[in-house]
Amino acid sequence: MSISKAKRITLKFLSLFSAVRGYNILVLIFAQYLAAIFIFSPTKSLKDVVFDLHLFFLVLASVFVIAGGYIINNFYDAKVDKINRPVKAGLDNYIKQSTKLRLYFLLNFIGFCFGILISWRAALFFAMFIFAIWFYSHKLKKHPFLGVVSATVLTVLPFFAVFVYFGNFSIMILFHASFLFLVIMVRELIKDLQNIKGAIANNYNTFPVVYGEKKTKQLSILLLIFTIIPISILFSYPALSYMRYYFYFALIVLLFVGFSLWTSKTRNDYRTLHNILKLLLFIGVLCLIFIDTSLLLDKVINRLN
Repeated sequence: MSISKAKRITLKFLSLFSAVRGYNILVLIFAQYLAAIFIFSPTKSLKDVVFDLHLFFLVLASVFVIAGGYIINNFYDAKVDKINRPVKAGLDNYIKQSTKLRLYFLLNFIGFCFGILISWRAALFFAMFIFAIWFYSHKLKKHPFLGVVSATVLTVLPFFAVFVYFGNFSIMILFHASFLFLVIMVRELIKDLQNIKGAIANNYNTFPVVYGEKKTKQLSILLLIFTIIPISILFSYPALSYMRYYFYFALIVLLFVGFSLWTSKTRNDYRTLHNILKLLLFIGVLCLIFIDTSLLLDKVINRLN
């Protein structure tokens, strides 16, 4: 194989990895399994969860459908990305738009098939999920408030699918989800601030475009203040165990984000804050193992036995 051909193949692979947000997909897989092990199935052994075939199908269905969602979002945002993210847009161009569309339908079909392998209800859920992602990419993301809310809901839905599968409801899970929802919504608002230039050029009526940067910052800071409510309630649960230290850390980070956001003015400022929140959420995923550490010990012992 010639060097030029190998380079083309590498660039196409990187382009595909970029289009489906491969790093986000890997985090999603990790997060779904950790949530399944330490939140949604506290009474099951590690072996029972990890080797649960239907859970495996559910995670795969989520991965393929969300990868397809990233592709269709990339397809509709091609012009916007040329302004907001020229380097990424240049990399994405190594795969033709027609190829992306074919890949979009293929990934969704595979995801739906994995849903069928679980149950007809799961297949229906993923069919609705596919439509919701397309509708968001095509219509909702161009509206100020609906765009932010729908993006947040779509981010949380894969965890909702795992939650429904195990059917393990608790108030603690509700408030954990509330915290997650608020932080993700703030992240989406900051991302809109970061991408305001491309949104204006392509007639996207995002929240900052319609209501201005000041009101977007005010809403974001208000949502950050609201995160104190679920965190305070979670502190009252002994099962939170050592994960309470994550929430202490989160409070400090969110306080920093709030103050920094108010004084931020440039695209780089918003990008930094957006990445800080992404990192905070990722650390939160890793810290799930500290929820009721006795569960971790029990699961390891059951695995050894």
